[in-house]
Amino acid sequence: MFTEIAPLLIVAVAIVLLLGLIMWLKLNTFVSLIITAIVTGIMLGMPLSKVIATIETGMGSTLGHIALIFGLGAMLGKLLADGGGATRIAHTLIDKFGQKRIQWAVVTASFIIGIALFFEVGLVLLIPIVFTIAKESKVSTLFLGIPMTAALSVTHGFLPPHPGPVMIAKEYGADIGQVLLFGFIVAIPVTIIAGPIFTKFARKVIPEAFSKSGDLASLGKQKSFKIEDTPGFAISALTALLPVFIMLISTVVDLLTGSPENPSGILGFISFLGEAGTAMLISVLFAIYSMGVKRGHKITEVMDTLTNAIYPIGMMLLIIGGGGAFKQILIDGGVGKTVEELFTGTAMSPILLAWIVAAVLRLALGSATVAAISTVGIVMPLLEASDVNLALVVLATGAGSVIASHVNDAGFWMFKEYFGLTMKETFLSWTLLETVISVSGIIFILFISLFV
Repeated sequence: MFTEIAPLLIVAVAIVLLLGLIMWLKLNTFVSLIITAIVTGIMLGMPLSKVIATIETGMGSTLGHIALIFGLGAMLGKLLADGGGATRIAHTLIDKFGQKRIQWAVVTASFIIGIALFFEVGLVLLIPIVFTIAKESKVSTLFLGIPMTAALSVTHGFLPPHPGPVMIAKEYGADIGQVLLFGFIVAIPVTIIAGPIFTKFARKVIPEAFSKSGDLASLGKQKSFKIEDTPGFAISALTALLPVFIMLISTVVDLLTGSPENPSGILGFISFLGEAGTAMLISVLFAIYSMGVKRGHKITEVMDTLTNAIYPIGMMLLIIGGGGAFKQILIDGGVGKTVEELFTGTAMSPILLAWIVAAVLRLALGSATVAAISTVGIVMPLLEASDVNLALVVLATGAGSVIASHVNDAGFWMFKEYFGLTMKETFLSWTLLETVISVSGIIFILFISLFV
């Protein structure tokens, strides 16, 4: 029995080691992640010759996905901030919703943006706007940051066109329309619970975190504007939302045409434009004009803005890459296989099993997408002899895959660094937030399963 669960015990030891290095020895987070990844690889029995190669693969795959989006997103955010667009958007939202309802303005905007954008893209796009709104409203960045990330995380876990739900639906053979319909029914109340409602709870548990202004240094030096000196709301909103529009058009075309595997011609071109990297690049080029050249700034000044956008995120990128390295060690070390063997032959309800397996894999491996996709192979045999609604199994898998994000997930480090939190504060805000999303999600899914 011990040998069967040994990899999971090693994961637990690795997490304790990482927390010890960061919290007690006060080592740099990136260095601590790499040390932990090496030690974990050795404990899992990986050949020494493969440990560093696995770490490099993990860093490469994580940063390969994030670095392009992160870099272009930081540039777009900085152009919005330095051009006055973020200030204009902040002022308009405050005026329209009022101080008391500003949290609802943020959660609504984040949910709409989150439908079209990957979590990381939405985060880097919204951070400068949320920080500006917090500053103008004289509220904590975390007060607005929790509802923002809740909305982005819910749409990422439950709603197509995000890769997790789409890939799982294809593997299970579920109707994508039903996934979208039931996904919305679940996503809206879960966002409210995990956003504005959970924020009230978090404020009581970690009041000191709500007194922090966030890591404004990650956005570079901030400029101040008089509202009359800022661009109009329409051009500011268009600049901020352009990647959303581009990706949304591509998604709608994909859904209408059945999403061919290798589209060519006009479909291929639209699909190319809808890639996150392409959409962000087009948006940055547009922002250079709308927030820079059109505002009378010299092109050299605008290019300085782009350069200054990148300097502050260097360490953050390394930390995210370090989290990816740790995740890859766990995957290649056979932790996923251990989880698969634990659940082989079970007679549990497919909906509940999908949630539990995805949750265990998420805790063990870190990546929500990897956890969700890995769950499919374990749950599929049960579906053949069951009449359960496949769309609900898709959503249950998604709900389990977002639970309890911690040190082996890039999202954990992004949240911690942006909002300037300690490890304890990050666990009691971000990790708990993701758990609330997962648990409330499966409760709503099980309730719907009583009727469909």
